[in-house]
This record gives sequence, C-alpha cells and structure tokens, in this order.
Amino acid sequence: MQIYIASVPVDDVARAHDFYVDTLGFRVKDDVTNGDFRWLTVTNAEGGGNTELLLEPKGHPAAKDYAAALKADGIPATQFLSTDVEKEYKELIDKGVRFTMEPTDVGPSIIAVFDDTVGNLIQLVQLKK
Repeated sequence: MQIYIASVPVDDVARAHDFYVDTLGFRVKDDVTNGDFRWLTVTNAEGGGNTELLLEPKGHPAAKDYAAALKADGIPATQFLSTDVEKEYKELIDKGVRFTMEPTDVGPSIIAVFDDTVGNLIQLVQLKK
C-alpha cells in the first residue's frame, strides 16, 4: 500500500491552478471538468514519486468549516518537503507569496508556513537528517 493522492480543498480551482502551477512550479497531472465542477491534480515538476495533490472545490459545507477552522488556528492543510527552506522562502517572497511563519528551526527540521491564496496554509519542511 502507498499514498497515491492527498486532497486539499480550495476556494477556487482556477486560482489554485495559477498558484500551485505558476507560482509554486508544480505540474498538472489531471485537469477534470464535469458539468459545473472542476478539479485538478498536481505533481512534482521535477518528477520523482507518483503522489498527487488533489485540488478540489470546497463544495460541502463541512469542508468549508473544517478548512476555515484549520486556517484560523494557524494549522497547515498539508506539508511540502524542501531541501532548503530559507532559499524557497526567499524565492516565494519575491513572487509575492505571503508567509505566516518565517523559516524557523524546530529541532529536527526547519519549517515555514505560507498562505496558498485559496483558503489554506501550507508548511514547508526541511529535514535536518
């Protein structure tokens, strides 16, 4: 068994596409439209692994409430691995990304948290090992 898709509910799929692809540099794997609904999956631009991130609309009221509560409490919806959080932080700041936590040493890792512009906080993690 292995992780295949992790889901992050978003306020607007088109804006999520712009942010995750154009700003963060992920690659679109699938972009699906079914009637009024649209969702997409993105993967690492440089390849490696087959895990996908599903960006889907917050259609269900519980999804909206859950995501809003996480964000209000400063809890990231998911985490992305980085080999150099400080470098990624500077590059993303230059692209206009808003961080809620600057790079911080937390013992076994260095983390930073940013707002994905579509209702979520995302944590960057650099493992020290």
